[in-house]
Amino acid sequence: MKIGKNSVVTARYTLKDAQDNLIEDGQEPMVYLHGGYDQVFPKIEEALEGKEKGFSATIQLNPEDAFGDYDAALVKVEPRERFPSPLEVGMQFEGMPEESGESSDSEDDDAHIFTITDIAEDKVVLDGNHPLAGIALRFSLTVDDVREASEEEIAHGHVHGAHGHHHDDDEDDDGADGEYRSHQLH
Repeated sequence: MKIGKNSVVTARYTLKDAQDNLIEDGQEPMVYLHGGYDQVFPKIEEALEGKEKGFSATIQLNPEDAFGDYDAALVKVEPRERFPSPLEVGMQFEGMPEESGESSDSEDDDAHIFTITDIAEDKVVLDGNHPLAGIALRFSLTVDDVREASEEEIAHGHVHGAHGHHHDDDEDDDGADGEYRSHQLH
């Protein structure tokens, strides 16, 4: 079957930077719902559209196709006392992007993950960029499997447990509680 909207794709992948340094070799294959559900980068979906099991490719992703350009505005210096001890470089905190005087009721105020990149005596440097921001990536993948998504997966916009769903017989389902159980699977 060909990859198209609402197909579930299983692919093995490795991720390298433009100098061929290995960033991630997918120990676990990625399994995603194809068709614009924002689960993989659009450029990868484009490359896989219409392909079949066994398809293999290396896709070059520029920063704008992947984790975006490096944004120096996302680097913050904060007083050391705002943070718990012990504190180490590499620790991550969730925080809001800097208040830039604009009204902060916009929807874009998602919390950023900030990584501590430097600790001085009374100051901490935090970087809110994704570790791969500003980096061109090479994404090599091989499609292992393509299947139709279930109605439930389409409704929820993501793949359910990679081990396949078993549906209980309806006899022991009395509506609401069956519905509740199915949501426990996330």
